[in-house]
Amino acid sequence: MLLKRNIFLLGLVVSLFSGCSQSPQAYLEKGKKAFEQKNYEVAILYFKNAMQKQPKEAEPYYQIGLAYLASGDVGTAAEYLRKASELNPRHTGAQLKLAELMAASRNKEMVEEAQRRTQDVLNLLPDDAEALNLLALTELRLGKPESAEAHLEQVLRKSPRYLQSSLALAQSRLARRDVSGAEEALKQAVAQAPKSADPLVYLGGFYLGQGKTAEAEEQFRHALEIDPKHGPALFALGAMQVRAGHPEQAEQTYRQLSALSDKRYKPLHALFLFRSGKRDAALVEFEKLAGEDPADRDARTWLVRGYLAMKRTGDAERVLTAALKKNALDTDALLQRSRIYLGSGKYTEAEADLNQVLRFRSSAEAHYLLSKLQQARGRTEIRQQELGEALQLDQGFVAARIELAQVLIANRGAQSALQLLDAAPPEQKGTVAIVVQRNWALLTLGQKAEARKGIDQVLALGRVPDALLQDAALKLDQKDYSGARVSAEEALKQNPEDARALNVLVQSYAALGQKAAGLQKAREYAARQPASAPVQEYLGQLLVENGDRIGARKAFEAAKTSNPALTAPDLALAELDIAEGKMEDARRRFSAVVSAHPASVAGHLLWAELETSDGRPAAAIEQYRKVLELDQRNIAALNNLAYLLANGNQADEALKFAQQAKEIAPDSPAVDDTLGWTYFKKGMYPMAVTYLESASAKESTVRRKYHLAMAYLKAGDPGRGRRVLEAALKMDPKLPEADEARRVFGSGAN
Repeated sequence: MLLKRNIFLLGLVVSLFSGCSQSPQAYLEKGKKAFEQKNYEVAILYFKNAMQKQPKEAEPYYQIGLAYLASGDVGTAAEYLRKASELNPRHTGAQLKLAELMAASRNKEMVEEAQRRTQDVLNLLPDDAEALNLLALTELRLGKPESAEAHLEQVLRKSPRYLQSSLALAQSRLARRDVSGAEEALKQAVAQAPKSADPLVYLGGFYLGQGKTAEAEEQFRHALEIDPKHGPALFALGAMQVRAGHPEQAEQTYRQLSALSDKRYKPLHALFLFRSGKRDAALVEFEKLAGEDPADRDARTWLVRGYLAMKRTGDAERVLTAALKKNALDTDALLQRSRIYLGSGKYTEAEADLNQVLRFRSSAEAHYLLSKLQQARGRTEIRQQELGEALQLDQGFVAARIELAQVLIANRGAQSALQLLDAAPPEQKGTVAIVVQRNWALLTLGQKAEARKGIDQVLALGRVPDALLQDAALKLDQKDYSGARVSAEEALKQNPEDARALNVLVQSYAALGQKAAGLQKAREYAARQPASAPVQEYLGQLLVENGDRIGARKAFEAAKTSNPALTAPDLALAELDIAEGKMEDARRRFSAVVSAHPASVAGHLLWAELETSDGRPAAAIEQYRKVLELDQRNIAALNNLAYLLANGNQADEALKFAQQAKEIAPDSPAVDDTLGWTYFKKGMYPMAVTYLESASAKESTVRRKYHLAMAYLKAGDPGRGRRVLEAALKMDPKLPEADEARRVFGSGAN
């Protein structure tokens, strides 16, 4: 298989880059053909080859810009369109397309630049309807509706049938709440083109927006009398029939729609069947559509989604892999397959696909999926970076913004999270998702009054589970325990598997000194949710805290039975094994976890801790090294590996890891202790004293006292060393470090 792929890539490279006889025009034509087939990656390569042959011509840059725009990479598209307009300011296509992108910006200066560019085009083409229409759009965005309407009316005087201007004029009048004026603009469009179905469909849409369903249906049916195969009219009529509860009529309409030649409508009958519960019949249609046109990525996407919805993951993966054998540059297939790999825990394969996407184009979605991969691997810092990249490429990527805020809040960055959420696009700021996440940031920062406003804002729109949970948490903090209980119970009704709400319920009893009652509530609730992994896992943790290992084990096993793909219950069971002295059982569990999930950082870390506590430093070192292969900046692995290496007479290597840990966590007393102890083992006693004093000053422990005592002695300060040693011996004379300290000080240390 690898050989075949390499042959394909070699052939593609040869065809794109080796033909010296190919003219720039030939490359442009091939690129346009690939563009029409929606093979944007290949189109870009052809256009770039034309650009290399004619680096000072605007057209190749313009075509590359269009291809990037079609592939969803707006930022890169804008760069190439700007370059085309710089090379040839009279290239009206590049100027207008760039102005169109700028006009969509929320930045006033950008919209003003779009207006200037559009005016430049109009200076060359005074009667260009597209340019006049775009100029009107910029004026609307800049708060100049009168000027915008004047330009739209100018277009309509010269081109009465220019439908886009009629629509823009209607929208402008609607924005001014001139409903009758908007209706009149659309009626005029209908009158100007009495044999055209398009204006009738837009007039029908206007009536639908005004709640006039009878008038809307009349316009759609009139449009179909003019053109029985008019796709937008059939689509609108089908949607109305669905909403009116007429599935038989809707199915007939969607069947007619799917029979049209326009590819956009081909999957709609199958989609209707799928959403109506006729999934097998829908899948047959999806398979037929994909088979009839293997180059149609949209048809393939619907087929893949159908397979995944029916849990036929293997079939979905097979379709995508077959597509990538034919075209290794198919980024749509790579993104879809990476999602499948992520869902099945094939992180290495997912990462390879996503990196392949990023070789060919900037992709917010690829960075977002990489953040999911890093989350699964426990690499919080890299996950944060990937979310930042996704958001930088697409400021409107709501999921990336919310998840980045969650990461910041979890890592003591609630203020940064609040700023991030406040920087959301204006149209997103009032959405439930943004307001809810903002509430979490406010609660973390202790800004309870503002959080209260946000919670009430969401609850006024509906009984959103997270807002109910926030309401419960705030009432718990304010000692309104009965109120907290009511909100937590309602949140659980809305989302029965939300262990956070169950925890608030338990805490409402614990705060009143009724810990046993809270535990009983958790038991009763978990008994009603026996198949909920989150609830069973929470109960297990609660029972561990209350010393009920038998009950905890049953709860963790129930969580595992409910969702065998979870690793947390296995790790919790392994920790119970360790607590009960069943070291081999724990090892078997850890081995099973990391065999099934090699990228499980938590699995390797806990296994390393087991081996350390069981007196097997070599085995622990092996596990810590595996953690660092997965996450080079994992502070626990760096610090603990350095400590074990230092104790194992490998102080030179230990110092490398200890210094890395210090760079990442400069204020950690544990890191200072390890670094100081490593210097001690290397015989660099003054340096050892410096770091060990710092560690003890920040957080004094018995072990650190022993380390510091020995360092004082070796650094030439035996009196201070003996005083620290005596204090440590009084606290805990049985630590392994106590024996080492006695040996260092000699028998007189007793």
